[in-house]
Amino acid sequence: MKLAILETGAPPRPLQPDFGSYPDMFEGLLDVRADRFDVQGLRLPERPEDYDAYLITGSSAGVYDPLPWIEPLKGFLNEARGKARLVGVCFGHQVMAEAFGGKVVKSPKGWGIGLHSYDVLNREPWMDGAGRISAPASHQDQVVEQPPATRVTLSSDFTPFAGLAWDDQPAISFQFHPEFDPAYATALIGAREDRYDPAFAAEAVESLKQPNDRERVGGWIKAFLQG
Repeated sequence: MKLAILETGAPPRPLQPDFGSYPDMFEGLLDVRADRFDVQGLRLPERPEDYDAYLITGSSAGVYDPLPWIEPLKGFLNEARGKARLVGVCFGHQVMAEAFGGKVVKSPKGWGIGLHSYDVLNREPWMDGAGRISAPASHQDQVVEQPPATRVTLSSDFTPFAGLAWDDQPAISFQFHPEFDPAYATALIGAREDRYDPAFAAEAVESLKQPNDRERVGGWIKAFLQG
């Protein structure tokens, strides 16, 4: 399988020496090597057919932001539709939803950080028998209108559209971050402490000490990519 990672964001600079880039995290989780494209630098593959699959990372940007790289990314995703497997995580989940007919907003529910749990609503062939999973989350935006031709795979009260699978193309996406190990998720909260109420942040950090299913979700993604 020839995989490309579409890099739409980066960890805060002070954390990069210890934790690397988002593509580094995904390669570690999935035990793969992938080509990387700096989407913010307006780098995208020449043709969707050049790769078997694309993984779109998280970003601090919002899909509604007037940034010069977001519309080209949406256009590329539409070109890749049905030609390659697509996996979106956090911003990647949101931009896929927007590109394919859904809607994303800055949620009035506020930030979702720490360890979040999700119910499996529709079990896909690439999943195992889990009925509920927990994984690190870090987002303020959410999908609020489900894209056409999708099934909701994972859901919570806080994030109803936490996981999506498409009927008309080989594509899946997740709002949470299976690539974040608890140490990085904890450090990220610390790096952004000015954004959160201290008690809220402390509760989120404490939650990250509990067992998580990030490796399980990594297995799901690998099974999907392998077809």
